[in-house]
Amino acid sequence: MISEQAWADARLLWDYHHMRHEVRPCSVAIGLGSHDLGVADTTADLYHRGMAPLVVFTGATSPTTRERMPKGEAVHYRERALELGVPSAVVLVEPRARNTGENIRFSRALLEEAGVEVSSVLLVSKPYEERRAYATACKLWPEAEFVCASTPMSLEQYVESIHDVRMVVDMLVGALQRLLIYPDQGYMVRLPVPSDVMEAYERLCRQGYVGRLISGGARVQN
Repeated sequence: MISEQAWADARLLWDYHHMRHEVRPCSVAIGLGSHDLGVADTTADLYHRGMAPLVVFTGATSPTTRERMPKGEAVHYRERALELGVPSAVVLVEPRARNTGENIRFSRALLEEAGVEVSSVLLVSKPYEERRAYATACKLWPEAEFVCASTPMSLEQYVESIHDVRMVVDMLVGALQRLLIYPDQGYMVRLPVPSDVMEAYERLCRQGYVGRLISGGARVQN
């Protein structure tokens, strides 16, 4: 169970993590690996809509994907995209990345090695990872313009698909914490956090939604 206040706070974080970019044609679409095959589905849909002529899937495995995707996230994403009718010739696989920074750096290197000129990137992620992916990409690849996209769905729909409300709220809190502390570590650009979002984050931390926090990094007022 989750309290009404916690649910309202989670919705504030969910809304904040969305960049709300208007999707438009880009040089390439990059699907960021995770446990969520919806990223592959959305990337395939964007390809079919003519939003990118080339697709990169990036990701190795993590504790949450090792059993579900033993061949690696990027490989499973590619297989899913092919099932959805994306031609094999337009899909590149980057199978080594284990975090968002590596997703960006390794994908950029792969495209440079392939001789692909990139001016804009359609960055496809889980819904609550849009802002974190954008802040990371802007830091590590400042020459490119980034347009964020994810599967269009509400927080309620996402929780229903995951079947674990605590894990989802933990993820929302953890993603925000990284937006707060990673700029000082050089991992991403700093983006403004509205005061109501910050207050919601702090309340959720105090209520114990800390499963995805980096130790020592939570900025919670007592």
